[in-house]
Amino acid sequence: MLVPLTVNDFIDRAVQVYGERIGVVDEPDQPAPSLGEVTYAGLGGLARRQAAHLDSLGLDVGDRVAVVSHNSARLLASFFGVAGSGRVLVPVNFRLRPDEVSYIVEHSGARVLYVDPELDEALAGVTAEHRFVLGHDEDLFGGADLADVEPRPWEPDEGATATINYTSGTTARPKGVQITHRNIWTNAVTFALHAGVTDRDVYLHTLPMFHANGWGMPFAMTGMGARHVVLRKIDGAEILRRVRDHGVTVMCAAPAVAAAVLEAAQSWEGEVPGRDKVRIIMAGAPPPTKTVARVEAELGWEFIQIYGLTETSPLLTINRTREEWDDLGTEERAQKLTRAGAPAIGVRLSVTEPSTDEDGEPVAGGELLARSNVVLEGYWEQPEESAVALEGGWFHTGDGAVIGDDGYVTIQDRKKDVIITGGENVSSIEVEDVLFSHPAVAEVAVIGVPDEKWGETIKALVVLAEGEDASEADLIAWCKDKAAGYKAPTSIEFRDELARTATGKLQKFKLRAPYWEGRERQVN
Repeated sequence: MLVPLTVNDFIDRAVQVYGERIGVVDEPDQPAPSLGEVTYAGLGGLARRQAAHLDSLGLDVGDRVAVVSHNSARLLASFFGVAGSGRVLVPVNFRLRPDEVSYIVEHSGARVLYVDPELDEALAGVTAEHRFVLGHDEDLFGGADLADVEPRPWEPDEGATATINYTSGTTARPKGVQITHRNIWTNAVTFALHAGVTDRDVYLHTLPMFHANGWGMPFAMTGMGARHVVLRKIDGAEILRRVRDHGVTVMCAAPAVAAAVLEAAQSWEGEVPGRDKVRIIMAGAPPPTKTVARVEAELGWEFIQIYGLTETSPLLTINRTREEWDDLGTEERAQKLTRAGAPAIGVRLSVTEPSTDEDGEPVAGGELLARSNVVLEGYWEQPEESAVALEGGWFHTGDGAVIGDDGYVTIQDRKKDVIITGGENVSSIEVEDVLFSHPAVAEVAVIGVPDEKWGETIKALVVLAEGEDASEADLIAWCKDKAAGYKAPTSIEFRDELARTATGKLQKFKLRAPYWEGRERQVN
């Protein structure tokens, strides 16, 4: 018997088994009316009414629906109301500039656009065939007139695209990653198994839901009947309060979030909440060993490291403290936990032979390749990019890595021009394009350098045009004016020239080397 795997499996089980349980605690402090405490039956109702409303708008199976929103119960419902009715959800990074959002909406061909009320004015120029403001348009999820209307049935298809998630990569324009229902299902179930998710868990949404579909946790936690606690904006002290008030046991985050919590804990009165109960799952960029040790020692929380990409739904590897490490000291155990981890169930990994540069010098680590049911279907309307990424039946991660004798992966370098800062992917090529547009800039190379808080931060190495003048502040302000703020360099270093090969190619690994000296890897 072959039964299609779809996102509806998760919400249907939650409604049937945990219907009267509070499934979601919506963010109370937001410009839209908070939905407060929502039962799983209520969440299922929101999704059904949203699907019926899309029916009334004439949307067909496969039509795209974009949403630009901070974390909210309405966004959570959309994963099921949109994708669960056979349409394609396009979750958009709310930190992007209007022109960047507009590109994604247009490139994806979204017929419907949902906008967070806090972003409505800023995104006034971003439109689609139908545009709604979350929580302010009363018919957004059907309203009273559609309360009892059942949506049009969708014939389940696990191979259908469920979401398109745009990510920065090796080009200045983001690429739309097509994630299928089968991808989502496999990732969510595998992740839940490795993280030990049960119906006793309380999940705090410290991770933006738009980011690789919240790493699949909106599905995993729903299917297991765990409680979702929505957090709209990151604040270390507020995270500790939510842990205390709601009994939070699991959260996912970038290293910057752990840094914020550790800082807030310094002035927290009384015992830090969640000791011996919270599991914090981290990815984006491996944090310093010191941070891992502090999470265990100062917070008393379990640290779990994962590695993956938007293109892999995202889970590829997981690194969780194991019985064999129980007798190790905090520092030694922390060192083991900063590795990317061992392959998740169903994931096959391989590493190519280490490559050399044009001068024949070796580049650290071969490229990490992956095969799994979590690997993307392709890039939306970019067949050439898809063919390159999936060449030879393996997904090419673009990360340089080594696989130890114990099967654990260590990421050593990034072969594609991506910097991961605070959990966000930034295309260095995009930042270089922005800087090149400044009349004073003759040459530029953008690289990632280590940073205690953000994991990595963006540095631009700039050669000014002859007779021109510009300050560090000038160029940073220029970038912030022309791209999302998180993409701007945090520092500019002026050079007389940049190291190039005989053919004129920039050697970024050489430019990065001085900043990573003494470290085993060239990423953080």
